[in-house]
Amino acid sequence: MTAYKNFVNNDWVDAKSGETFPVENPATEETFAEVPRSKGEDIELAVRAAQDAFGQWRLTSAGKRRSILRKIAAKSRDHRDEIANLITEECGKPLVEAEDEISVIASNFEYYAELGRDQIGRIVAPTSSRSMSLVKYEPYGVVGCIIPWNFPMALMAWKVAPALAAGNTIVLKPSEITPVSILKWVELTCNNLPAGVLNIVTGYGKEAGTPLVEHPDVPVIAFTGSVATGTHISQLAAKRLKKVSLELGGKDPIIVCGDCDVEVAAKGAAWGGFMNAGQVCTSVERVYVFDSVADSFTEALVEEAKQVNIGHPRDSRTDIGPMASSMQYDKALEKVNLAVEQGARLLTGGCRPKKFDKGYFYAPTVFDGMTSDMELMNEETFSPVVPIQRVKSLQEAIELSNATKYGLGCSIYTKDIELAMTAADDIKAGSFWINNPLSENNAAPFGGMKMSGQGRELGIEGLDEFRESKHILIDYRQEKKDWWFPYGENGD
Repeated sequence: MTAYKNFVNNDWVDAKSGETFPVENPATEETFAEVPRSKGEDIELAVRAAQDAFGQWRLTSAGKRRSILRKIAAKSRDHRDEIANLITEECGKPLVEAEDEISVIASNFEYYAELGRDQIGRIVAPTSSRSMSLVKYEPYGVVGCIIPWNFPMALMAWKVAPALAAGNTIVLKPSEITPVSILKWVELTCNNLPAGVLNIVTGYGKEAGTPLVEHPDVPVIAFTGSVATGTHISQLAAKRLKKVSLELGGKDPIIVCGDCDVEVAAKGAAWGGFMNAGQVCTSVERVYVFDSVADSFTEALVEEAKQVNIGHPRDSRTDIGPMASSMQYDKALEKVNLAVEQGARLLTGGCRPKKFDKGYFYAPTVFDGMTSDMELMNEETFSPVVPIQRVKSLQEAIELSNATKYGLGCSIYTKDIELAMTAADDIKAGSFWINNPLSENNAAPFGGMKMSGQGRELGIEGLDEFRESKHILIDYRQEKKDWWFPYGENGD
């Protein structure tokens, strides 16, 4: 078993208390590492380091920061195998998906390296002659990043890369489920960062996350996780009027129209629903299929689910590995059992595959006979479970898609551009995918509407989350203005 330490001020340190907690491999249910159980005093140490580093980092030229970020990207690619193996060990996802996370890190750091250099301000039209108005963007200071377990490296990069490019320093708390890959990544790739610019502190939410959110010298909190935790963070941050960026849960629908290629739609829904064992904020969590193709689509999706290869995440033949923790596994069982009790028809899955006697493996699951009042069609499951509800029209599908507190993403399969764009216009979601679910673009914003969050990641919007604007007016001439006192003619 390997013991890891916090990374603070470019040094490796234990928690002040000396306490640690175990990190489990979800495929074997065995402990393979231990990390510091940090608390408020450890957060304080990291924030002090980040504060001390901010003064110099914010003054570092955009060109120099660009060079540093590009080196991090290159080193991430160089150490892909080592980092990806740790992602797989602590998260349970197939190695091919873990390797893809490293590609996301590298491309994200490269993107923001360039954007942070080029997008530093603008000139706006002056209101009087012989003058100029400049708008410049400035970093906030110390950013607190709280990272989830389902994409521990990719979602880290979505926050860390733009925050650093904007000139902020960072205190980051990874999920207690997946802290190891981030610690190894910073060790292997970030040795060119000045001391204190990026600090990693491991721990539980209440013991380490809450002190980070409440710290008076951390003006920005960037969080990805559940609606409940995001709401709590927002309430804590509001006491000090902190800027918050929240990417929260989803209950993403996919609309399968009558004119679509049913086979392609079923394959897309299967990948969108079962990839990473369904543990994706934008997973396909409900299907609205037109009556005219409902039978053929359902049959095709069930067949796709049965063909998914569930196995050890290091096996190159594996499509999905275990769920990330016993808690996630138990939640999946609970929600599936409730759906059966409420009258849904279980077509396949709904249990641990018989070939596994340990590990949090869960078979891809498909339900039919769903109605809009069932919990499985309304609450996030975060598991490889896809429920199907039949609809008579696009309008019905749109209304059902919107009939939820979530608004993260939505997909549609159709050959009719009018149907596709009508749904895109009318469905309240931060992302809308036509014939290609769950696809992201570094240059396009990602985030939720309604209870799925506030703020945006990726794109120029992702950079703007970590900087604030300042207007500077320059008057070329030092002279009295006509609109100054006295207002009355001749001073009367």
